[in-house]
Amino acid sequence: MDIVFSKWVFAFSLSCCLIFSIAPSVEGLHGNSKVRGVNLGGWLVIEGWIKPSLFDGILNGDMLDGTQVQIKSVTLEKYVCAESGGGTDVSVTRDVASSWETFTLWRVSESEFQFRTSQGQFLTCDGEGCVVSATEKSPSTPETFEIERNNDSRVHIKLKSGTYLQATLGNQLTADYPGMPGWDDNAATFEMAIVANNLHGDYQLANGYGHERAKEVLKRHRNTFITIEDFNFLYRHGINTVRIPVGWWIAFDPDPPAPFIGGSLEALDNALSWAEAYNIKCIIDLHAAPGSQNGMEHSASRDGTTDWPASDYISQTLDVIDFLASRYAKHPALLGIELLNEPSSATVPLDILVPYYKQGYQIVRKYSPTAYVIVCQRIGNADPLELYQANIGSHNIVVDLHYYNLFDTFFVNMSTVDNILFIYKSREAQLQALNNANGPLVFIGEWVNEWNVTSGTQKDYQDFGSAQLEVYNAASFGWAYWTLKNDRKHWDFEWNIRNNYLQLGNSPNMQIFNSLVLLGKIFAWLYLHHIL
Repeated sequence: MDIVFSKWVFAFSLSCCLIFSIAPSVEGLHGNSKVRGVNLGGWLVIEGWIKPSLFDGILNGDMLDGTQVQIKSVTLEKYVCAESGGGTDVSVTRDVASSWETFTLWRVSESEFQFRTSQGQFLTCDGEGCVVSATEKSPSTPETFEIERNNDSRVHIKLKSGTYLQATLGNQLTADYPGMPGWDDNAATFEMAIVANNLHGDYQLANGYGHERAKEVLKRHRNTFITIEDFNFLYRHGINTVRIPVGWWIAFDPDPPAPFIGGSLEALDNALSWAEAYNIKCIIDLHAAPGSQNGMEHSASRDGTTDWPASDYISQTLDVIDFLASRYAKHPALLGIELLNEPSSATVPLDILVPYYKQGYQIVRKYSPTAYVIVCQRIGNADPLELYQANIGSHNIVVDLHYYNLFDTFFVNMSTVDNILFIYKSREAQLQALNNANGPLVFIGEWVNEWNVTSGTQKDYQDFGSAQLEVYNAASFGWAYWTLKNDRKHWDFEWNIRNNYLQLGNSPNMQIFNSLVLLGKIFAWLYLHHIL
């Protein structure tokens, strides 16, 4: 009897080792699986390219915060220039526009704006008769100008008092044009070219509509863009995790600092409840930090600058992490907290980022000994190994990498085969190296079944998606697709699944079933060979 029992124990142990060596597990996930996730992008942090119609009702919607403009006198045929890029005089002297002749708008209302120079100072005028300069660091009334537009590119610029600016024969910009100008060629008429209008985030939406209208738009969006039915869809297709981007203002709900709009906290609460109902786990991802960690719309930058590395902003960000961890650490649907999304390698030094990550780790651990703490690789020219060597924390640390065959000239002329080979040769090699680095777990927190191939067939997309899934399934923590819903169909996870452009293969539940089948076969073999 003892011999039979010992053989049974041996067989059971062997079977378990075989099964669980096939599928390394992430603590907290059902079925000893890894993360098979989807991002809920464009929901609680706005990205206009995901749903452009959110911005359709904004008057002068091509002049949002962060829009870059160049202004040319129609009489002098010269561009307005902030000499040295700002900090000194303004002239109307340049034949060709470059950075000194490019101004970034701060929107005050649908017709009132402030002009920021490339060096960060604002155009200023202290009243009627002034000569405009570019010397003020913090804008207020003297830095606020009203822009009148006609049906083409011509504009008038005037002070709040009503006095119009003009380009003088002495090549100055002064506030002393007599009377009201027409739209003919006169000293107070300028041509304004919009050279960049790339930012369509929470700041632009809220400040563009104004508080009350923005509140209506965002309430409707938050209530309809993601619903409990989406969690049902994800569950049915084997998704076990959602990564939920949030903005720093969530910690101040229901009345965050202007221009941000409250309500995202209630939506996040709902998401965790829906997730729990479908046995889906949640990663709360701080996508937008105060001051902006990368100057992009998805970090709620006002004008494309990155101010987050300043100590006050870092302290505020740690307070946000404390808020999120204290509120959700014990929630059964929480899998982890991501401390910061996509800090820029160009503007966020590693010696500032790593101490922040270490402090953020300790804050999460104050509330939970097991929640995963996720740290994102810097975007741009940065090696993910820098985070493996940083000794950020001792337990349940994850490094998040974002893999796109986009956003770089390297991928522009790649064929279907080239893209797939890149996944197998470059991505797979990096993942193997990181998996073997004896450090944090590896998470492909963003990837997409899209590329620069313009003539890809459905089969091409299926092959590209299958290659990515095969390689990214090896990531020790798992992966998350960007994103669940998107007006651009190949970025839309739901569209990809419904139209069979992305073939997920076995879900974790099916993997468990297959493992049990394998276990049965092993026991049958052992029985036939008289081991049992």
